Amino acid sequence: MVVNTLNEEKNLPGLFRSLHGFADEIVVVDMESEDKTKQIARSYGAKVYNHKRVGFVEPARNFAIEKASGDWILILDADERLSPYLAKKLKRIIKNPKADYYRIPRQNLIFGSWVKHSRWWPDYLIRFFKKGTVVWSEIIHSVPTTIGEGLDLLAKEKNAIVHYHYDSIDQFIERMNRYTSRQAEGLNRSGYIFQWQDLIEKPTAEFLSRYFSGEGYKDGVHGLALANLQGVSELVLYLKVWQIQKFEKKDIKLNLLIKEMRQRDKNQAYWYADSMLKIGGGLKERLKRKFKIL
Repeated sequence: MVVNTLNEEKNLPGLFRSLHGFADEIVVVDMESEDKTKQIARSYGAKVYNHKRVGFVEPARNFAIEKASGDWILILDADERLSPYLAKKLKRIIKNPKADYYRIPRQNLIFGSWVKHSRWWPDYLIRFFKKGTVVWSEIIHSVPTTIGEGLDLLAKEKNAIVHYHYDSIDQFIERMNRYTSRQAEGLNRSGYIFQWQDLIEKPTAEFLSRYFSGEGYKDGVHGLALANLQGVSELVLYLKVWQIQKFEKKDIKLNLLIKEMRQRDKNQAYWYADSMLKIGGGLKERLKRKFKIL
């Protein structure tokens, strides 16, 4: 199995303890940690390699896979855990594989709670595969390129990788700042041109997608908080695109702004009605959904 690290001295012991003798070999590729990450990894018998710090993990994934000698690769992050049940299941797969790579559900624990909706579950990721069948591009949060046949493990808690995700608002904001900088650079390189409408459309769409379409309202205050935070992340992302493009001046006609705001309100009304229908809303909500009116 392989692990990519950067200042993970607090998380690594828990990860290694969760492996339950699963891995014949553990490869740790460290991106210039300034704490005791590498010493801890070596103390658990891991093979440790260095990789330059690039701000996100994808470029180092392929490097780590190359260093692994096994036929099957399991990828885990330092803040993830392998359950005893999943460890046994993966061992059975190795003996009698039905596919070349497997997508595994991930149980995200955010702000101390398992977030079961808001598009955070089942959060399928390709993490278990035959060496040579999966390659990551050097784009942040990219989906890897695959060769051969793939299968999904059933979206059940016992099949899931446990992910101790954000444990504080500060941590969310720190990662948001780092990730959005990389994403903005990628959008700019792709030729994307900032539009003022982005500052209304993108955050709104993200919030509605998470909270209503993704049923984040079922996650209580956690769902509302995360939908808002992720909407803010989209706002920051497109503001950074504007920043990269030298804060180009763009006039906004008031009538166009009002039109954009009305469209936002219309979209919100649709999702309000749609969500009310899901929980048994009345005739008023049905009519709103049918005619898409406020």
